[in-house]
Parts: sequence; C-alpha cells; structure tokens
Amino acid sequence: MTERTKPAPHGWLLLDKPRGLGSTQAVGMVKRVLRQGGYMKTKVGHGGTLDPLAEGVLPIALGEATKLAGRMLDSDKIYEFTIQFGEETDTLDTEGEIVERTDRRPPMAAIAAVLEHFTGPIEQAPPAYSAIKVDGKRAYDRARAGEEVEMKTRAVTIHELGFAGEREDAELRSSFATTAGRPDPYDPQAPLELADSVTLVAHVSKGTYIRSLARDIARALGTLGHVTYLRRVKAGPFLENEAISLDKLEEIAKGAAIENLLLPLEAGLDDIPVLPLEPDSAQAVRQGRVLSDLPQTDGLHLAKLGETPVALMELEGGTAKVVRGFNLPDVAE
Repeated sequence: MTERTKPAPHGWLLLDKPRGLGSTQAVGMVKRVLRQGGYMKTKVGHGGTLDPLAEGVLPIALGEATKLAGRMLDSDKIYEFTIQFGEETDTLDTEGEIVERTDRRPPMAAIAAVLEHFTGPIEQAPPAYSAIKVDGKRAYDRARAGEEVEMKTRAVTIHELGFAGEREDAELRSSFATTAGRPDPYDPQAPLELADSVTLVAHVSKGTYIRSLARDIARALGTLGHVTYLRRVKAGPFLENEAISLDKLEEIAKGAAIENLLLPLEAGLDDIPVLPLEPDSAQAVRQGRVLSDLPQTDGLHLAKLGETPVALMELEGGTAKVVRGFNLPDVAE
C-alpha cells in the first residue's frame, strides 16, 4: 500500500458521473483513489445526489469543502432530459415496469405551448421511487415492497424550460448544443410533426424531480411519458465543461497531483462577497469571536486572510458573526 504522506486535500472534485454509477459509489471511488494516491484520510461528500441512471455534473467535496455540501444541495441545477412518449413506468424512467400505454403522440406545437405552463412556481408530486421519507421510511422501500405510496405535492420553481439547443444564455449555450452520444433535439420549427420523444432543458430549484416534471408534461399533452435520458449540466456554480472523467480521477491513484484537478473551496461560493481580514482579526474569527464596526453591507460574506478562506460570516449592522469556520493552512504569500 502507498505510504500516506501527502496532506489531506481541501476543495472540489467535479466529476462527470457516468450512467450506472450511484452518487454514494462515486464518493467511495474518490476515497479509494485518494488512499491509493498516498493522501491522508480525507473527509469526502457530494453536493447533490444523481440517480444511477442519470449522468453529468456531480460535485465531490473534499476536506473542509464538505462544510459547504449543504449549500450545494440547496443550489439551483440545470438538466437536459429526454421524454419518451407513449409509456409511463412505475419509476418514471427506464428502470421501472411499464404501468400504462397510449398510442397518442403530441405535435411539436403542442409541446412548445405547454412548456410555459410548467415555468415558474409549480406544485409537483415526487416519484414514489424516491428517497423521500414517508412515515419514517424511504418511499422507494415502500414502493418496492408493493405498497401504495401517496406522495404529497411540494412547491418548486422551474426558472427556465425549453428545447435542447435553444437556450439564450450565452455562458451555457455550448452545454446545450447537441453533441455526440446525446439525443437529437427536435426542431420546434416543424410544429405539426408528431413527436415520439423530445429533449428538453430545465433550470430548476432544489427539490425538483425531473422524472415528475416529465410525467406531468406528458400528461398535460394528453399522452404518457417517462425519462430515457437525464444529464445534469450545471450544479450551483459548476458547469459540465469543468467536470473530469473517471479516467482522469483514476490518475490520482497512480500518482498524479490532485492539485491539477481540484477546484478551490471558494469555487462553490462565487456568489458571496469577500470580507478581507488582517492577521489579528483572522485570529479572532478562528476563535469564534464577533467582529464589529465593519463598513461592508449586510449579508453572508467569505472572510479571507489573503488567499486563505477563514470562515463564512453573517454581517448585520456592521457586526459579523461566524456561521461556518474553515480549518485551512494559510497560503504562503
């Protein structure tokens, strides 16, 4: 076994999770790779579950970055997904058994028209095959046991919903263009064409189930449907073009420097202003003390000593209190 001499890393590994790999399996894989690469025991977690049948951006938090995994779970996500019309399954994807069929297929014009009704705040019932607890037991355990599972509706927000390849967001446009291995998006300029399937892109709030969204869109079109392809292309601030493959990850086990693949802890906090600290105030923050008479605006700030993140702090009326401290070595100037 490789001698563990390297210090534990802190930051984000952005994994392009392949289909068939569970999120927990991905975390276990990262732990193994770090161990084989000679790193000290490192805390590892993920920033948002992806079903085994889904692929795409899976943020893996290492070391002190695990303290931010909860914030990543609460962040918006963007998904590309394909709805196959004509059949609904009990899991709402290809893994389940077909429970109902129909010969009806929607025209493209109808799909384009119905999408606006699923944009904005909506109510949706999560799938019975989900990790949500019902009376203290996971819904998917109850469903697999043959129980009738009644899922309560929940409020979610669909910020944007449209055909793949048609996003107006210039930063993300390349993420939604059709690429090798992905389903071809239908041409919405052919409005009378009947669609066997359609590939869409959704920018959604936390707690949104794409499988439920696909089911509800199909039903609103007077047909049935289930998800045959699901890819997360953005999670919080992280884009798919930053993600690494499993092959790249395995290079760490063979001695490759993790620094070449690791994003810094603060990469997950790009929307938070920085509160610069002096050495004395940084020491006070590390002891959990309050800072006063600060000129910065109210809200959450990332307190830093030079390039070293020290803490997340909530500032109100010139007073800053520690929300989450980070135990990181100071970066040499």
